[in-house]
Amino acid sequence: MVEGPPGRRLSQLARLEVGVLQGCGPVRQRRLAEMGVTSVLDLLTTYPLRYRDQRRLAQVAELVPGEAAWVRAVVRRARLVPSRGRQRVELVVADSSGALTVTFFNQRFRLRQLPEGTEALFYGPLQVFRGRRQLTNPQVDLEGRRSGRIAPQYPASERAGVASWEIAQLVEEALDRAGRFADPVPEAWRSRLGLVDRTQAFSGIHRPERLRDAALARRRLAFDELLRLQVDVLRRRLVLEAGTRGVVHRAAAAPGGSALVRELLARLPFALTGAQERAIDQVLADMARPRPMHRLLQGDVGSGKTLVAAAALACCAEGGYQGVLLAPTEVLAEQHHRSLLRLLGELEVEDPGALGGRRPLAVGLLTGRLPAGQRRQLLERLEAGQLDVVVGTHAVLTPAVELPRLGLVVVDEQHRFGVAQRAELRARQEAAGRAVPDLLVMTATPIPRTAAMTVLGDLEVTELDELPPGRQPVETRWLRTPSEQAEAWERVRQEVAKGHRAYVVCPLVADGGAKEAKAAAAERERLASAELAGIPLGLLHGQLPADEKEAALAAFAEGRTPVLVATTVVEVGVDVPEATVMVVEDAGQFGIAQLHQLRGRVGRSARPSWCYLLASELTGETRTRLEALEATTDGFALAEIDLELRGEGTVLGTRQRGRSDLKLASLRRKHRGLVAQARAVAEDLVGEDPDLTAQPLLRDEVDCLLGGTGAYLGTG
Repeated sequence: MVEGPPGRRLSQLARLEVGVLQGCGPVRQRRLAEMGVTSVLDLLTTYPLRYRDQRRLAQVAELVPGEAAWVRAVVRRARLVPSRGRQRVELVVADSSGALTVTFFNQRFRLRQLPEGTEALFYGPLQVFRGRRQLTNPQVDLEGRRSGRIAPQYPASERAGVASWEIAQLVEEALDRAGRFADPVPEAWRSRLGLVDRTQAFSGIHRPERLRDAALARRRLAFDELLRLQVDVLRRRLVLEAGTRGVVHRAAAAPGGSALVRELLARLPFALTGAQERAIDQVLADMARPRPMHRLLQGDVGSGKTLVAAAALACCAEGGYQGVLLAPTEVLAEQHHRSLLRLLGELEVEDPGALGGRRPLAVGLLTGRLPAGQRRQLLERLEAGQLDVVVGTHAVLTPAVELPRLGLVVVDEQHRFGVAQRAELRARQEAAGRAVPDLLVMTATPIPRTAAMTVLGDLEVTELDELPPGRQPVETRWLRTPSEQAEAWERVRQEVAKGHRAYVVCPLVADGGAKEAKAAAAERERLASAELAGIPLGLLHGQLPADEKEAALAAFAEGRTPVLVATTVVEVGVDVPEATVMVVEDAGQFGIAQLHQLRGRVGRSARPSWCYLLASELTGETRTRLEALEATTDGFALAEIDLELRGEGTVLGTRQRGRSDLKLASLRRKHRGLVAQARAVAEDLVGEDPDLTAQPLLRDEVDCLLGGTGAYLGTG
């Protein structure tokens, strides 16, 4: 390895195969590859799992059974002992305080390595076997390099045949040959945040002189991981904004704001929450600017996201632009269509071609089951600009659908519409010579703030953290035994007798699909002859034809089948205010977010509501999940718990990226402050310089480890 002028760059190490290191021949190289270690950088970022304090040498007489220690002793006798098919090398070693036996199994080379008279260091826990004090397969150090220091313990792989000491040996050589490391974080920021430099960090994590050195090194290297992610998402945002022509919604910029939005809000039979007012103000302020809006609206189930979206769509229509609302399923698209008709249907927009110069604001629905004639008519109205808002699935944005005046795209459940789709939409509009529309993405599965800051940094985040007045928290009970579970079925009967509705969600089935549908049908038959006998029961699952799904939902909403036995197809999109009971069978199979979404199907009015989680006594993570749901109805709090339980994989999938680059850092509470610090440094260093011209080291590192900004924009 050749020393670079400013120090060793990580990109240089990423380009070097581990085979350049001495002692790493083809066999060891292949074994390391099985562990995901192919480059010198992979090796140096294979961090120790723990450390063994080897700074004190013990005398043989001081060794305590069960405790590990280093001891310096001379080999007094060495012999090979036959032992039931295994080779056993047995030594007697001694120092001035006493002697003990050292036994090695299947390590015949020890006879050559440790002949009589050899002085060596031995490390391992003392055992007492048949009255004899002994060490079994201890570590051996002939040169004294491993004693007197804190020794890192690396993740070994028995399957790949790689031991901790082999990794340690290669890491030692890699650090020696790498020399000083280039540091992309300016010294002023390192000093302000109390961060050690990059060279100290790699040395401290692999060669700590004190345990505190390792702690400081881990903090610095974790910070680096978070900084790279923060820089990456900020660059993405700046590149998206730079030179992009957005739609300027003059209605939002008018004095007093959008007249159509004011009219919409004045017609409401209820008052907005403070959170809704803030969200609408933020969205309209974005829409008034010449750059495209990229905003995430996250709020708990029932927090009023649809109303905020309706206000944005009204403002869009007021200026003569078209708005699109995308939903992940046809069921949810139909639900949104009904909601927008109710909210926007009485508003009027200017139209020079209409009598009186005004016409009703037009809202259309475009789904796969729309008859061909109606579909053709709807597409013609869209192309002619006579349809102001269209609701549908993501198929609405296919090239076959012409939207000449597209000004706003609202996406529900943002994880279904990721970075690649946003880039495709942007590219299509620019290729047609049109302004890039504003984008408002919504999710009812809140993402913890630290995670949102890291994963969705290209989006401004708005939180709806209040429920509309009159909503009562859903009482949630975990029922473990059949006698306890009888309470749930009795509650269903009581609520049905009052004219209310209830859901029964069947457990998940391996392979899902037809098996899950069959299990739901079987459960409906069982309930009809047992706990819920005499009550009309509906059935809803994903295998039903579209018209049968619609009929099942209509019968439930109208009360003809007051109990709906369903799979998780009801998780989103079903809004029946009369529903007051949710029963989830075998609830231990579901995740926190899914259970919270299911619970959100009830409690959608001022009526008291209940959610019953049926599951036997559980342990571990599953128990923690159900206890958390019993304890709180706050989706943001549950998202934090979910992150603690399942780790970064819960949210990093949203990045739509292969490699997460988080080996030491965490988006959980323990690194919340570090995430904020990394964000502050990223904002300072990136600033108005998305190309990082002034920060070539940082640019090189981000591009190498994260693939570069172009990959996110459909340009690389």
